[in-house]
Amino acid sequence: MLSRTVLRDAFHAAVPIMLGYVAIGIPCGILCDSIGLNAIQVLILSAFFYSGAGQFMIPNMFLTGAPTASIIASVSLVNTRQMLYSASLAPECEGARKRLAFLFAATVTDESYGVSIARFKEGGWSVDRALWVNLFSQTSWALSNVVGVLVGSLIDIPLQIASFAMTSIFICLLFTQRLTSPNIIAAVFAIIGVYACKALGLSGAAIILGAVLGVVCAMAFTLIRQKVRP
Repeated sequence: MLSRTVLRDAFHAAVPIMLGYVAIGIPCGILCDSIGLNAIQVLILSAFFYSGAGQFMIPNMFLTGAPTASIIASVSLVNTRQMLYSASLAPECEGARKRLAFLFAATVTDESYGVSIARFKEGGWSVDRALWVNLFSQTSWALSNVVGVLVGSLIDIPLQIASFAMTSIFICLLFTQRLTSPNIIAAVFAIIGVYACKALGLSGAAIILGAVLGVVCAMAFTLIRQKVRP
């Protein structure tokens, strides 16, 4: 049975995520308005396709003239990381009801995953609390997107500003990482990969291919270093 304690704990844990989603959800809604989506459509999209990066990619790639197949493939590839999140949280769901575990896995995102995995390690956390963190966060994201659509329909805001919102998030994430050798290598090769793709005319897939290159190079460096060490 749902208790006030569960809701209170989940809400307190979700507040930082919710505030962050307001900051990037509104620009995402503005971009969605620019390609002709209305508030109802964006609300439905946010409810059934809960992916911040994916929802930013759709209007950005649409505005660059990317074909529909390319948009679907790119967004699907980016969202494969969700399966890894769910898999890593599977041990925490042992003993939980199947429906509860399913809803929790289906609504996890980058930010809520980070909060929940840390709380599980600390102890005193539960799947129902983690699920409500996801739901509070998703509600904030969906409503912020709707507000963005309404703002975009009333005020003429340069799309370059809205488009930079996701870029700024990645910059913040980059500079909040520890300056370890693998992280530095991943960032450097990801940047090189993006520029190389753009130079070759692969603008639509540049971010994805750059990110994959960065991760692969960082993993290769880690494996080589482990073998070299005595």
